[in-house]
Amino acid sequence: MSEKTHTPTVRKQKVQKSYIKVRLFVFLALAVGLFLVAIFAEQLCPYDPNAQDMAASLQPPGGEHLAGTDRFGRDMFSRILVGLQTSVLATLSLVVIITVVGTMVGVLCGYYGGILDAVVMRISDICLAFPGLVFALAIAALLNGGLRNAVLALAVISWPKYARIARSQTLAQKNTSYISAAKLAGNTSWQIIVRHILPNCAGPILVTAMLDIGTMLMELTGLSFLGLGAQPPTAELGNMMSGGRSMLQTYPWVIIGPGIAIFIVVVILICWVIRSGIIWTPKTAAENKTLRKGKNNEKQNEIYSAFYGSMPWYRIVSRMRRRRKRKQKILQKQKVQGRKPLYLEIPPLIRKMRNRM
Repeated sequence: MSEKTHTPTVRKQKVQKSYIKVRLFVFLALAVGLFLVAIFAEQLCPYDPNAQDMAASLQPPGGEHLAGTDRFGRDMFSRILVGLQTSVLATLSLVVIITVVGTMVGVLCGYYGGILDAVVMRISDICLAFPGLVFALAIAALLNGGLRNAVLALAVISWPKYARIARSQTLAQKNTSYISAAKLAGNTSWQIIVRHILPNCAGPILVTAMLDIGTMLMELTGLSFLGLGAQPPTAELGNMMSGGRSMLQTYPWVIIGPGIAIFIVVVILICWVIRSGIIWTPKTAAENKTLRKGKNNEKQNEIYSAFYGSMPWYRIVSRMRRRRKRKQKILQKQKVQGRKPLYLEIPPLIRKMRNRM
């Protein structure tokens, strides 16, 4: 017996979409709140994070100190807020650096090719051949530690991934019809890269960068935990866990508080990225074959892809919406006048190009 395929009803599909949107906006609100806390951490601290009070050392959570105090009597809640600011801002700086450097290197290698492509790709292969964290440990140790040196060490080992993605996207876009049309129109190589190739490469690169925020945060705090990142008395989540690891059994709040903060930050960022990718992942121009409903005309779809292929996805969506509104107005007007609706599925420019062929 053949298995029956269950098709969800329209109402069920609408409920699922609304549920996904609710989860998206919940995680978006949490992510925005997280970044606001990281920015205004110093204003939210109830105590000075570096003020020492030996009379109040190692107090348990509760009372005046929500998260307790450390061995020097410093308020743990204030230090967690400031450590969150240090870790998040350093992670964002790291992700921006590796995204910009890797994207530019990959686009240039993919567009120009030749010796530049061969040399840079072999260097990236060398970087990818080593275990990432081990390579970062070696570089940070050579640079004598510190938060800036830890960011630099992670940037050295992380840019090849973005260079590979940008290079593959550039090679896929390099020989398309709209790039050839841009060259015939007299655009220079830099104009083609900035106006056409980079907007079409931005999607997968931005998704990778957003997913890397949580990963880079854990690696940066890992270097600080091993003593190669932020140095005392700087409040940083990994450094705070390193200072309290010997008191895990006797005074567990000293190390559990920063660990919970790292866990919450990573979960919020990863869930926000995944939920945003479900709803707002754009379709390419080749996938949106909507020239004629119910028909598949390869020649018209090729014209459509050439016309819309050089546009970012959000411009394509806005243009589609304007066309739909214009179509509805014309159909309403023709209905009032009692006229037969005209053929409006193909945009005017493409209809003119079709008539000339």
